[in-house]
Amino acid sequence: MASTPNGLARIETHGAKTKKHENGICHDDSSAPVRAQTIDELHSLQRKRSAPTTPIKDGASSPFAAALSEEERQRQQLQSISASLASLTRETGPKVVRGDPARKGEAAAKGAPSPHPQPVHHHHPHVTPTIAVSDSSLKFTHVLYNLSPAELYEQAIKYEKGSFITSTGALATLSGAKTGRSPRDKRIVKDEASAQELWWGKGSPNIEMDEHTFLTNRERAVDYLNSLDKVFVNDQFLNWDTENRIKVRIISARAYHSLFMHNMCIRPTEEELEEFGTPDFTIYNAGQFPCNRYTHYMTSSTSVDINLSRREMVILGTQYAGEMKKGLFGVMHYLMPRRGILSLHSGCNMGKQGDVALFFGLSGTGKTTLSTDHNRLLIGDDEHCWSDTGVSNIEGGCYAKCIDLSQEKEPDIWNAIKFGTVLENVVFDEHTREVDYTDKSVTENTRAAYPIEYIPNAKIPCVGPHPKNVILLACDAFGVLPPVSKLNLPQTMYHFISGYTALVAGTEDGIKEPQATFSACFGAAFIMLHPTKYAAMLAEKMQKYGATGWLVNTGWSGGRYGVGKRIRLPYTRKIIDAIHSGELLTANYKKTEVFGLEIPTEIDGVPSEILDPINTWTDKGAYKETLLKLAGLFKKNFEVFANYKIGGDSSLTDKILAAGPNF
Repeated sequence: MASTPNGLARIETHGAKTKKHENGICHDDSSAPVRAQTIDELHSLQRKRSAPTTPIKDGASSPFAAALSEEERQRQQLQSISASLASLTRETGPKVVRGDPARKGEAAAKGAPSPHPQPVHHHHPHVTPTIAVSDSSLKFTHVLYNLSPAELYEQAIKYEKGSFITSTGALATLSGAKTGRSPRDKRIVKDEASAQELWWGKGSPNIEMDEHTFLTNRERAVDYLNSLDKVFVNDQFLNWDTENRIKVRIISARAYHSLFMHNMCIRPTEEELEEFGTPDFTIYNAGQFPCNRYTHYMTSSTSVDINLSRREMVILGTQYAGEMKKGLFGVMHYLMPRRGILSLHSGCNMGKQGDVALFFGLSGTGKTTLSTDHNRLLIGDDEHCWSDTGVSNIEGGCYAKCIDLSQEKEPDIWNAIKFGTVLENVVFDEHTREVDYTDKSVTENTRAAYPIEYIPNAKIPCVGPHPKNVILLACDAFGVLPPVSKLNLPQTMYHFISGYTALVAGTEDGIKEPQATFSACFGAAFIMLHPTKYAAMLAEKMQKYGATGWLVNTGWSGGRYGVGKRIRLPYTRKIIDAIHSGELLTANYKKTEVFGLEIPTEIDGVPSEILDPINTWTDKGAYKETLLKLAGLFKKNFEVFANYKIGGDSSLTDKILAAGPNF
């Protein structure tokens, strides 16, 4: 063995094997050094490019992909995003480049060329002053485009205070000062077209603003977004009916908002993104930045503005993500009826025989509980379209309430809260990160947003045939509505327009009494057109495709709240099962007084005495008095709709009015 200059034996690492090597006692487990010169380059080797998620049929490539190189496709994509972010007072859009500005060194390590995007030139009809140079025009805006949930987790954890990973893997985040929607701060541009088409005035949720004020707020939002080093851009779809889907672009400043919309909208494949092109509707979410209180029509620092002509939505002064979801739902309430498609605020499921049911109901009526049935496939939990080809879910995800959530009561929602899910405003243990769903310290409106495929029995794609049953749910705390009634078409329209339920409100002296709540079409806050237009479309489709209407009371029996008892959930489930099976179509019926509802005399598994509410009241006089009180509330609520003509004459309006309570 050779010696080193200091007399020590030289260690042989190569050459002939020693005896130990021959016996297999020593192993050389060294490997070739990594192909990196710097730590940034080493990190860049850790990630590889994503492959398309949509297989190419028959081995043929997409015609769009074949015509464009990857570099050209990305250039066009950036041009489109720059156009979306363009100010109306400057001739060019911002200089945009893909990627996180914090990872510039990694791009250089890979040998990528420095990006030099060409500014996109636009000509705006609304331009007054033209600013040649601004600070934003001298910088690049980095675009984080359609990031994956894992990438958005990294962004949120690193840059957004209040973001944490819970014990089940969900992303817990905070929505800031606003923990719910701000309906009084929502505005819609009233122009020549919308003045004629939309529902304005008494009872309408639509509050007007003018075009100039919208453009002022748009400029404020765009300037804020362009001042940031990076923005998140989501290009996604609404409506699982591919013939009638809408392309939406969401530009936001928070990873929380990007992940929320990733979950709630329909997620495009790589192939679909290549052909995405110009969006049909764009959201500018600058919610971290307030609106200018001195701007006309502004009543607070929050403003949620929709311009149907420009197909744009601007959010200022609120970080609550639900504004984006419900804002787009309102847009669908405008766009879809123009195509002869009915937009609906409902749950929807389908039986094994292909029988579809729609569930309408306000908060507390059991819509989510009753539409979630392990024996049936879930098409969607909240927003749907009914076209000439059937029903389709508008969304790609679910937005579930989390207050008092338990695994026993809502196992599907409980199990859906895992990696990829956004948890809004929940409270958790600082060490274990286990969520306490009973804690209302931040808000009672805690929520979870997750992709619909997280529900085991979700039907993918979320489409189905024409509904057989339309179920209107009411939690009647007055205790006078029957557990189930079969409705004719005018009655269905009347109760659909009314959108009734009753809440229990505490009075100052501690006595609790029912409080009637009405929400037109079971979603008055989101509709754009007059409620009777949606009701007429519903009746037309029900008649054309043979659907039956039902009114189901999930509230009280035997007396009002505080006197009677809540109708047992197993009984309500039996009623719903009887509707699905068709059992109630052949049942015997009798008519109730005042409301004139057809009620079955017998249902398998349900005590017959509770089917007619008068039987469960010991004080018959109190029953009649309460019945007339509720009927009066219905009539008073319907006054705002009574003078609205449907079609060329008032005959249909008269039929609907006659279908209400008579006394």
